[in-house]
Order: sequence, then structure tokens, then C-alpha cells
Amino acid sequence: MIDKDTVVKVAQLSKLKLNENEVNLFSKQFNDIISFVEKLKEVDTEGVPPFYELNLEEGIYREDEPYQSLSNEEALSNAPQKEGGFFIVPRVVGQ
Repeated sequence: MIDKDTVVKVAQLSKLKLNENEVNLFSKQFNDIISFVEKLKEVDTEGVPPFYELNLEEGIYREDEPYQSLSNEEALSNAPQKEGGFFIVPRVVGQ
């Protein structure tokens, strides 16, 4: 069982600040999860093969073949702003 002290300790290690209501809520939720996992241990899985992944096919790869791509002029043809062969965009990162 997960008690409130354990929830508080894990929150402190995670640098989380929890109020009393959150500590109570998480304590109950953790215990509900643990109870559910314990209930899963009761399920008879005899003869059920393990399930590892959805894609059972071996690697599917395509050949890496060069092809003609857009020229610089074609790429910039619909750009709202361009200069010197480059797109002009608003500054995203501060100075």
C-alpha cells in the first residue's frame, strides 16, 4: 500500500508541490492501480503466448535512390517573403 508519506516523498524527489487534497487523491489512485495489478496476477494465462510487438514482419526498407527535388527557385516561388535565396520568417528566439 502507498501511504501519504510515500506520495509526499516521491513528490519532493520529483520537485512537485502537492497540496493536501492532491496527496490524498494520488495516494488513493496509486493504491487503486496497485490493486488492479494484483488482480491481473490472478488471471490464468496458461497456454497464452507472449505478445511482444504488433509488427511481426522483418524490417521493411526501400531502396535509397536519388531523385529530382525542387530547385531553389521552385521552393521559394510561393514564399511570402524571401531574400538572397532564403525564406524570411519572424524571429522565434529572443536576442
